[in-house]
This record gives sequence, structure tokens and C-alpha cells, in this order.
Amino acid sequence: MAYSTIDDSSLYFQNTAYTGNGSARSVTFDGNSDMQPDWVWTKKRNDAQNHCVTDTNRGLGNILFPDAADAESATALISSMDSDGFTTTNNALIAGNSQTYGAWAWKCNGGTTSTNSDGDVNTTMQLNATAGFSMITWTGAGNNTSTVGHGLGVIPDCIIEKAREDSQNWSVAFPKFETSKLLGLNLDSSFFSASGMSSYNTSTFVDGSGSASEDFIAYCFKEIKGYSRFGFFVGTGNANGAMVYTGFEPAFVIIKESGANTNDWFMYDGVRDYEGNAIDKVLKANTNAAESNGRADIDLLSNGFKMRATHADTNRDGGAFVYLAFAKHPWVTSDGTVNTAVV
Repeated sequence: MAYSTIDDSSLYFQNTAYTGNGSARSVTFDGNSDMQPDWVWTKKRNDAQNHCVTDTNRGLGNILFPDAADAESATALISSMDSDGFTTTNNALIAGNSQTYGAWAWKCNGGTTSTNSDGDVNTTMQLNATAGFSMITWTGAGNNTSTVGHGLGVIPDCIIEKAREDSQNWSVAFPKFETSKLLGLNLDSSFFSASGMSSYNTSTFVDGSGSASEDFIAYCFKEIKGYSRFGFFVGTGNANGAMVYTGFEPAFVIIKESGANTNDWFMYDGVRDYEGNAIDKVLKANTNAAESNGRADIDLLSNGFKMRATHADTNRDGGAFVYLAFAKHPWVTSDGTVNTAVV
């Protein structure tokens, strides 16, 4: 059996850093392959400003803010998803003059949607089965028992959900190891009981928020060997911390303490910073804070990542941490070639 079904991760995920010039501009990815994105997450790095997400399910004229409970804003930050990147508008949220930005982008189905009727409520779905990624939008039925179809064909490993029209917290589910509690992407809280998502199976989950006439978006993932991984690890409290095996060199990692303590969602990648192996620059998904420096929290390795600092918020002794990780390239390709981390 092939070790990885995705030898070139840049076909499905890419991230980049760029500097705005105060006007509309094209942002081009530099991965091995061209990639036209369907979901783009951006953040100003050098100053406090909301995280912003745009996707082709909701339409390019609408943004949500991962660090806030705010409703969707009818604001266009991206005018087009291009063959290998995207074109910004001149909005300062994404193109301020001399401002620095990070962007993380996923490919789904090129904006082509279909109707998923697996649940009680139909969803408008894009699906990329190869990359284990679906985006679904739907309108709540007014109860907390309606099911919605996700299209992945297996129980999802991670679902990120948001009500679009009301001020409601984001919900993040890890159904493979926590079936009754959620995390809030815009919150620093630990796992909490909520009436949101539940009862996950291979085709649907329960839309527990279910407000009548409320529109929702969910980004749904299943693990793909050599490309994506969603899991948890236990902190050690020392600089020779846990080595977390993913089966690939990560391009992007998000870490969140999920136990009894409250802590932020830490975002790491090798594009914004790669000093040796240590990742020194950090953004936090649940706050609008500018990028911080000097933490050197983790090493990105050829087959995973290793905790390298004593900070309690990312490596508390005995602390339980969840993570999301996407590949730069697999550790072992489909033909048996072994990759090594590039420093």
C-alpha cells in the first residue's frame, strides 16, 4: 500500500507571506504546483487586526473573522481566486501600504458546488475527496436535532463551524476523540459542553445550534496520510518536549491547550519564519494581536514537529493539547522516497 496518496501537498494547501502596497494586487504562491484556492485565511502580521477568511462557498464578497464571534461582513477582500494565488482588493485588511500579511489557503472544488441531501437539512457542498476537505453551507431548520451532510464518507477528524448572520462563537469539533464537547476558535477556553455539533457519523452530524433561517458554514476535514493530521499530545514542561508524529513535514500547525486551563490558539508555519528549525514567530487565531517574536516554540521535522520551549501555554507539563497540521511534503512518498526537512 502506498505510504501517501498526495506526493505534492502544494496541490491542495499553500501558505505565503507578502507586503501590501495600498492597492489591489496579485498574491502568487510559490509551491511546487499551481493551486487555485477556495478558502483563504489572512492576517496582518505587524499590527493588531482581525483574522479574515474568504471562501468560494459563501462568495468572495463576504468575510468572517476567526478571532471574533461577529456575524459575516459583506466586505470583499479578494476579487478573484487565481490559477496560482489570489487577487486582493485595496482594503486595508488585506492590502495596507507597507503592511505585512500571512495567508493560508486550501483548494476544494474550484467553486463548483452540489447539493448534499444526506441529512435532514440539505447542504450546499464543495468536496475534494483526495484532500479530505469539504465546505458546506446550509440554513438551520429551527431545532437542535437536524442533521446535515458533510460528504467526507468517514467520521470527520475536525470540523470548524460558524453561524453567518448572528454574533455566535465559532465551534471546533474533533469527533474522533471528543464527541460531546467543543472548542471555540475565537475563545481561549478549554473543551466545553455546547448545543452545537454532535452525533457525528460517516455522512452527517447534528446541527445543534439549528436556529431557524440562520445560515451556517462548516469546513470539514478527514486525515489524509502524508498530507493532514488532527490529534492531541501531552506537554512535558521542558525544552526537550513531545515529538508529535504526523507522517509529513508540516507547512502549517495550529496548537491549542484543551484541558482545564485557558490558552490561545497558536499558529506556526515555515514561511513567515524559519530560523534553523525553530519557529520563532507566532500568531494567535483567537486574538487580533500582531505577530509575536522570540518564542522558538517548535521544530518542524521531516515527519512531524517537536515542542522546544517551556511555555505553559504550548507545553504545560501534563497539559492536553490539540493540533491541526497540514503538510509541506510527506515523509515518504507513494514510490517510497524518503524526504528530509529543509532548513
